[in-house]
Amino acid sequence: MSAGMPLASVKAQIFESVLGFLPDWVQITVLALILLAVVASWAVKVKRKIAHRRAVRTGQPIHAAAQYGQGNGADHLGQYAPQRQGSGADHLGAYAPQADRQPTASAARQRSGSDFLGSYAPQQRQGGDPA
Repeated sequence: MSAGMPLASVKAQIFESVLGFLPDWVQITVLALILLAVVASWAVKVKRKIAHRRAVRTGQPIHAAAQYGQGNGADHLGQYAPQRQGSGADHLGAYAPQADRQPTASAARQRSGSDFLGSYAPQQRQGGDPA
């Protein structure tokens, strides 16, 4: 490798060598098609972005797949998409926490780590004497 020459990427070298063997009219056609593809993809992107902004501004609901830059494969499945499921607590059955129970006096007090230590918990000090 010579230090005086700029290093081109392998893809650029392959592209140049393939185009070098083709006639001029084919080279121009290939470059024009590549340019057309780039401009068309840019135009579609701008068109979708404008349509999304218009829909947001007018307050129209936007489907998740139609939102700019969002959506996934499941959005296009229609009736074949998996159904939404509830949270994990929905599958607990009788073991799920009950919201309608009345709190008892001991449950109303916030429990701390010392409540679980039993006889090993430090004794609570009576009065205000400093240690």
